[in-house]
Parts: sequence; structure tokens; C-alpha cells
Amino acid sequence: MLDIDPDGITWNRVIDISDRFLRRIQVGMGPDEKGQTRITGYDITVASEIMAILALTTGLADLRERIGRIVIGTSKAGAAVTVEDLGVAGAATVLMKDAIMPNLMQTVEGQPAFVHAGPFANIAHGNSSILADQIALKLADYVITESGFGADMGMEKFMDIKCRYSGLIPNCVVLVATVRALKMHGGGPKVVAGKPLDFAYTTENLPLLEKGIVNLVAHIENIKRHGVPVVVAVNQFKDDTPAEIELIRQKAVAAGAEDAVLSSHWAHGGDGAVRLAEAVIAACEQPGDFRFLYPLEWSIKEKIAKIAKDIYGAGSVSYTPEAEAKIELYTRLGFDKLPLCMAKTHLSLSHDPTLKGRPQGYVLPVRDIRASVGAGFLYPLCGEMRTMPGLPSRPVFYDVDLDLETGRVVGLF
Repeated sequence: MLDIDPDGITWNRVIDISDRFLRRIQVGMGPDEKGQTRITGYDITVASEIMAILALTTGLADLRERIGRIVIGTSKAGAAVTVEDLGVAGAATVLMKDAIMPNLMQTVEGQPAFVHAGPFANIAHGNSSILADQIALKLADYVITESGFGADMGMEKFMDIKCRYSGLIPNCVVLVATVRALKMHGGGPKVVAGKPLDFAYTTENLPLLEKGIVNLVAHIENIKRHGVPVVVAVNQFKDDTPAEIELIRQKAVAAGAEDAVLSSHWAHGGDGAVRLAEAVIAACEQPGDFRFLYPLEWSIKEKIAKIAKDIYGAGSVSYTPEAEAKIELYTRLGFDKLPLCMAKTHLSLSHDPTLKGRPQGYVLPVRDIRASVGAGFLYPLCGEMRTMPGLPSRPVFYDVDLDLETGRVVGLF
């Protein structure tokens, strides 16, 4: 008898549709579920702990163990209840046994590429799978692996979560930047999807760009905290000027980057990325001094504070009563020694998407903390970050239609 506490269940259902009304639902309303009514909710599929496990597993035996460790809630006595306790860990592993095999694909120029797993860097660790990396390293001299949504999230989670479980460390970090994004961080006009870009982004504006480069500098410094060389890849748009590219290069090198190189692969394919590849090879030959941001022995609050202050530039951290209760619970259950996977917006170094550039000294609010014990991390939810996104105020489906004369779909791109 597991004696599960209905109010202690933390495992949400998942669905691959953004629907804000599924964030909080009531279940157990049918005639056969009397007395089992409770409040629960849905997460987007990429926020599922099983997705994170898929990306962090190293094989079938490890997958089986991790799935068994998943905590779905607590008993009325306050003990953790796992998927193993439910007796379904084996069945869940069977469902995933083929999914752990990376998908081998190729670029338009024929280079091999593994596409495997999909944990969002907002609300998960945001990296390609360990298995894909391990296989690729046996097949090539240089392996490029993706780490999504900014050096403040994907890179930090790569270093402090993925590297701990893979035992692999990077020789170089490629930090991607654009002139347009840096101008936005310098205070440029708001960019709205589907609307023409403001004149500020399509003409040379060195003062605006220089103001925004503080964001790039923060990312470079964050990478250097982990002791890994960094190369900045300036992803070129057609309106970028040589003076703007040179300004980025000068500021990046001054901040500690090995180099900052223009990349025009969008227009010229592999030929447009040759200089970037050469810079990365040179950086990989430099000595590294890899280090984690924090030791696992620290308390949950100590780890959160370290990430918040060093990586995000916060002055302090605040906690809701719900977050405080979770910290107490997870510490009592022994989960406090896990690494952290901070969930926050990708639009700012802070929790607030409207704070551009390099915000500093603010209060980072933590409203809840959840446990992905099978995956091997805790994930604090910062500010308004949701694990179930909602559609924008004007969804793009308004632009999708059918051309009745040709039968072609219009408005998708």
C-alpha cells in the first residue's frame, strides 16, 4: 500500500500543444472516480522529465534506472513515491527503448548530423543527448553539440548538469551573436514577429550596437567562469556593415574571447563558415581549466544564489512560501545534492523578458521548485516562467489559409 497523498502528487500529464487552460485542471470528476478529485495540470512535452532523461541517459540500463527513480509525489507519511514503486518502470522503459537511438541525418552539403532529444532550455536543460555526443566522438575529429537559448541557460546547464553525467568537457564554446540582437539589447525598438524591422536594425548604428554589446560581454564572462575558451560567431544578416562587425570583434576579444568571426553560412553554406571553423580549431588547441560553477554539496539556496548572482547578475533571490516548502521537502528527502536546472525566460539575462542589456542588482523571484530525480536535477521556476506555454495574443494560425485555385497552403512562412 503506497498510501499516496493526492495533494502531494507532483507528476503532470504532458501534451505537445501550447494551451494555457491546461496549466491547471481538475481530474477525477467521473462517476467511477468519486473521492479521487484533485487539482493537477499539463506540461508541454519537452518539459517532461522523461524527455530530460532521454537526453541525459547513457544506455538502456541507465535509462531503466533513471525512469525507476522518477518521483511522482509523496505518501501521506511524507516519503517519496517513485515510478519503481508504482511498478511501471519496466513498461515505461520498453516504450523508450528505441527512442534512445539517435537519429542520423545530414546537412544539405552531406555532413552527418545526429538529431536526438528535445528538452527546452527555458524549462529543461536544453542540450542534445549524451548518447549522440558519445557516438559522434567515435566518428569524427571535431564534434559540435548544441546547447540552446543563450550562455546564461543552455551553456550553464551544459556545464553544470550534462558534463557531470557524461564525464565529457568541451574544448571550446561557440557563442552565437547577431548585430540585430545586440542592438535590441542596447535599447532598440521592440521587435514584433511578422512586422517589418525598424530602421534601427537595417542601417548602421554603432552607438546603439555598443550599448547592447554589454550583453555579449556578460555571456563571454559567464563562459570564462567555467574555464573554457570561447569564440564568438557573428551570424551575419544582409544589412550588417563591416564597421558593426569590427566593433563586435574588438569588444569580444577585449572581454576575453579568443576571436570573433563573421559567419555567412546562411548565404554561402560551408564556405561561409570556414573562417569560423578555423577559429574554433585554434581555440580548441588552447589550454582549458574546466570547472563547475558550484559543488553539489552546497544547499539548494546556495546553488540558486550562485547562479543568480554570477550568471544572471541578480543582487538577491526571493522565494514564495511554496518554493520554501519545496526546499524543505527536497532537503529532507535528500534531493538537495542534485544540480540545478533554472527555468527562466531566454529574452533577458534576468527573469524579466523586458530587461535588456545587462541588468544587475535586481531581485530574482523563485516561485516554485520541482524535482526531476530520474533526470538528476531540481528545477526552480523563476518569475512567470511556465511549463505549459500559451499561444500569443495573435497566433500565427490567423495567417494560414488555403489557396483554392492552386490548392497550396499559404501563410506558413
